[in-house]
Amino acid sequence: MRKFVYYAPTEIVFGPGEWVKTAAEIRKFGGSRVFMIYGGHSAVKSGLIGRLTENLEEAGLTVLASGGVVPNPCLSTAEQMRGEAVKFGADFILAVGGGSVIDTAKAVAHGACAPEVPIWDFWMKKAEITRSLPIGTVLTIAAAGSETSDSAVITNDLVDPPTKRGITTDFNRCRFAVMDPELTMTLPVWQIGAGAADIFMHTSERFFTTILGNHLTDEIAGGLFRDILKYGPIGVRDPKNYEAMSEIMWCGSISHVGLTGLGARGDTSRDGDWACHQLGMAMSAIGDYTHGATLTAVWGTWARYVMHENISRFAEFARMTYGITAEDPEKAAEEGITRTEEFFRALGMPTSLTGLMGHKPDEKELHAFTDECSYGHTRTIGTFKVLDDRDMLEIYRRAE
Repeated sequence: MRKFVYYAPTEIVFGPGEWVKTAAEIRKFGGSRVFMIYGGHSAVKSGLIGRLTENLEEAGLTVLASGGVVPNPCLSTAEQMRGEAVKFGADFILAVGGGSVIDTAKAVAHGACAPEVPIWDFWMKKAEITRSLPIGTVLTIAAAGSETSDSAVITNDLVDPPTKRGITTDFNRCRFAVMDPELTMTLPVWQIGAGAADIFMHTSERFFTTILGNHLTDEIAGGLFRDILKYGPIGVRDPKNYEAMSEIMWCGSISHVGLTGLGARGDTSRDGDWACHQLGMAMSAIGDYTHGATLTAVWGTWARYVMHENISRFAEFARMTYGITAEDPEKAAEEGITRTEEFFRALGMPTSLTGLMGHKPDEKELHAFTDECSYGHTRTIGTFKVLDDRDMLEIYRRAE
């Protein structure tokens, strides 16, 4: 086990009906004027926004709700909401939704404390985040794990073509996350499937590391793999199944809180490969595709492209995740990759770019993805196998 620093300060309030504790949580962390951010009309139509507003106001809190966050959250929305929050005099940001809403809330929280700084400057590291408003969340989509992570991703839709970036900072940490699995039971099955895929991928990215020997960390990762493999497809088939939806929700938080990658990279808790996330983010920036679906579209191709860097690691993944008994590492590894693609299909997710995009991508599209992923041919991605722009293009081509 290598040395690491681990910090996970978010308070979790988990269980059916626990959303009613939201006001008490906000008060606990000093909030009085609450800027509540949500996504589309479904949050209003379901009555959740109305119930939450009533819950907060009955507790003596002042509330301003603002909706309109879309999947692959946009910089333009964050800037608009930052202006609303500043004008309102917000001292607390409440996100009601999934990763896109939470990441937007993080951007608004940072931006509200520095109204003169363009929010994108924080993401491009032109400006340093030195303070932020406290953030809490009522989670309604289990997927991104943003409720427990120190990361946030935003798409800059104010440039052409759009570009997508992420940042990590402890200022991204939510003070609390209210996690009521019943709030996820009305989601479209596509969102449930994409969420389960993202959850799997957060642990996959950390498992495929170049630093091994972290036995307990691997055991935690293996348990998470097996749990989401079992309950993800059940949630897709039966969204009213509380056991499945609660397991998916908890997997989502654990998958991105850092536990499944501790000790995997020298003297820091930054861990894992993350190439598939970079390949997927490039596609969602340009084509606005669902994040989880972009990951499943390239994972199998990426895995076969890099597996011989350490075939034993892929064989270990296959054995601990699926109980594969083949002694030959290559056979075990290939069976594990195939079984993972079957899992993605059981979630209703694509396993190729054609399945993702609805048509076979042409060379112009593949080069556009490569250009975005490589930041204009200026960077490499991945650690399990370092990939340059030629590798990225080849993976996109093979994933057709």
